[in-house]
Amino acid sequence: MIVEPERPKGLMDWLKESVTVKLFFIGALILVLLIPSSLVQNLINERASRQQDMMNDVSDKWSGSQLIQGPVLMIPYKRHVKYTDASNREASKDMIENLYILPNNLHIKANLTTQILHRGIFDVAVYNTKAVISGNFTKADLNAVSLSADQLLPDKAKIIFSISDLKGLKTNPVIKAANQLLATEPVFNGDTLFDNGLQAAVNLSGLLNGELPFSYTLDLKGSQELNFLHLGKTTDVEVKGDWSSPSFGGRYLPDERKVDNSGFSARWRMLYYNRPFPQQWTIDNTLLKNKQKSAEATFGLKLRLPVDQYQKTTRTSKYSLLIVLLTFISLFLTELIRKQKIHVFNYILIGAAMIIYYSLLLSFSEQIGFNAAYLVASVATVTLIATFISSLLKNQKAAVLFAVILSLFYTFIFVIIQLEDLALMIGSIALFIIIGILMYFSRKINWERN
Repeated sequence: MIVEPERPKGLMDWLKESVTVKLFFIGALILVLLIPSSLVQNLINERASRQQDMMNDVSDKWSGSQLIQGPVLMIPYKRHVKYTDASNREASKDMIENLYILPNNLHIKANLTTQILHRGIFDVAVYNTKAVISGNFTKADLNAVSLSADQLLPDKAKIIFSISDLKGLKTNPVIKAANQLLATEPVFNGDTLFDNGLQAAVNLSGLLNGELPFSYTLDLKGSQELNFLHLGKTTDVEVKGDWSSPSFGGRYLPDERKVDNSGFSARWRMLYYNRPFPQQWTIDNTLLKNKQKSAEATFGLKLRLPVDQYQKTTRTSKYSLLIVLLTFISLFLTELIRKQKIHVFNYILIGAAMIIYYSLLLSFSEQIGFNAAYLVASVATVTLIATFISSLLKNQKAAVLFAVILSLFYTFIFVIIQLEDLALMIGSIALFIIIGILMYFSRKINWERN
């Protein structure tokens, strides 16, 4: 019997059997999978943008986020000025300018009744509230602004305030001040302290040397947010509502808060030391429109939806590369330990299944919520990949083991998503353990053999 000599292995044989080349192809495949992964991320962003568009559309029809500003007391005064006319002659005239005074004490109480409006698959939180606003103005310090009492025109004074969306007003506010009931009207010209300003004329003749108490109620509706502008020398705000997941924000956090399943309550108390506005000033009617200063004096709350599936899906998709990497490493070690080759094309199919996972997660989360969608997408993906591996390796035990490993990966990501403050620490510890396990199983592999 003649034994033919073994044919020496050529370059193509080495390329097919080399562990190093296989690792190179797997690494290149992981990088290629970044492209569809980024497309899925763009899809998530597009859906989140669509949600925001729907929320803006509903808010536009109901009423937008409300910012309660004011009140401010405006007292006109006469100033005698000299000037040179066209004939170069010295002349004089009286000009009407305005003195603006902020409240000494400002108290606001609001009680929110909330509901959820639906637009297709999207939800928008809206509210109705009656905000009771009261306080007082004190005597102006005329010396500080170089004025005298005889310059003032107290019979032409006005109380000015504003909300950000006048469409939300359900009744016409009536101000009680100086023992008068003052009807309000919108300010139509641009020469006003606030955008969407409201004003009420008040006769202060004989009342300039004492306090001026005021009170009025804003019966209004809004959506998503309710904010306030800190204008009082002392500003006290108390807000209650039946929303169980508010988010307090702005320049100041509440001094007291209580949140439970039945609703929330919050109280703020602020002094004028950290307020970016003076207590009184003249002429400048744009001071309160300064965006930076207004932002520094704005605070309030947002009606946060209990589950933001887009935010959680975005956070989950950021771990897509890690899941693909760990899955491919596990599959590669299984291939080496069992000495059964798995074609690169099969790696491509498994990688594609793990990318489609995020599309499943996104679409189902819009219908049944994030947690249920995560379970559906994870079970479907793990079952598909495990069944595929079972058919490749012809070994059900190996497929079950791989399904357990993949389930652990998805469970690990779910836990990370739920945690916020401890996410980094738990994630780092888990990755450290995973690296240790990979070291253990790879220590006896001969990486140089074909």
